Amino acid sequence: MGAIGDIFRQFGPEYLRRFGDAMPNEHRKVIEAITLCRTEDNGAVVYRCEQCGRDHILNRSCGNRHCPQCQSHKTKLWLERQMERMLPGHHFMLTFTVPEELRDFIRSHQRICYAALFAASSAALKKLCLDPRHVGGDLPGFFGVLHTWGRQLYYHPHIHYVVPGGAISTTDGRWRRSGEHFYLPVKALSAIFRAKFRDRLEKAGLAASVPEEAWRKPWIVNSQAVGKSEASIKYLAPYVFRVAISDNRIVKVENGRVFFRYKKHGSNRLRTMDLEVMEFMRRFLQHVLPTGFMKVRYYGFMSPNSAIPLVEVKAKIELAYGFDVPEGSAETKQKPALTCRDCGSLVRFLFVNLPVNRWTRGPSG
Repeated sequence: MGAIGDIFRQFGPEYLRRFGDAMPNEHRKVIEAITLCRTEDNGAVVYRCEQCGRDHILNRSCGNRHCPQCQSHKTKLWLERQMERMLPGHHFMLTFTVPEELRDFIRSHQRICYAALFAASSAALKKLCLDPRHVGGDLPGFFGVLHTWGRQLYYHPHIHYVVPGGAISTTDGRWRRSGEHFYLPVKALSAIFRAKFRDRLEKAGLAASVPEEAWRKPWIVNSQAVGKSEASIKYLAPYVFRVAISDNRIVKVENGRVFFRYKKHGSNRLRTMDLEVMEFMRRFLQHVLPTGFMKVRYYGFMSPNSAIPLVEVKAKIELAYGFDVPEGSAETKQKPALTCRDCGSLVRFLFVNLPVNRWTRGPSG
């Protein structure tokens, strides 16, 4: 069992007593899921060794996307899929952030504001890609990942995009390359991002509730050349399914306080911070996403609904480079097979013991 699970099991009942009446239902579900994850109360999966006949009983995981114990396998699967979809040529990582004055408002209107963040930032990218001074293509392709946390668990919503360096011009079907070290002007992206976000809030009748200072300040957009997409995908992979803090960052829980490691921005030196346990749980839970909200989104020719398949996009990029284009490596590691702890032989799934005493049989024989 992980350190964060232990914290929720020990202190979750007190947290619910204190704050349960005002707590969003999503938070209750996360507390319950993490508390029961990989315990007997969550049921068990039974395997049998094909050689010696020994049964191996593993407590079921909760599968909740905010549980730190349940995301490793999902991360690996996502990374494998993205590596298979990699495109040749240079790439960029763009990060869209909002002013600090806007954070409390977004936290209170998460579903509307997270959707607006995606819509405004992606629209800004598409609009500037049309400009022939930069790219000159009307069909870019990219994917974005929503993050809501900083290194000390503060609320800090922002979106990372991985963007191939160019776009398709549907007028002539050609790939329009961007510069290798410059994609789009970040000041212009910032202004369009802010304006489109405000438009979305005005349509929702919420713009007047935002502090006026948030509209006067520049909205920071960062653009970084990352070369092959492999580097940026591997960087983002842990964030796609990772929660605000992982078990390996927890140092100890002592005298009602949680001690955890973090690094300041721009520094590799590990520091230790401690929070009162109720505050630690509050900061953790503020990063719980609304039910069903998609934190990874794909646009343009990277969208599953794109009329142009990726294999055709790849051919257009190679043609634009004169077939002298760097390719990424799509090597992935296979998941090791489950084996018996006694004799080392393979084990096979037998059945699942569900928490409500329902039984699901595995393949016979």
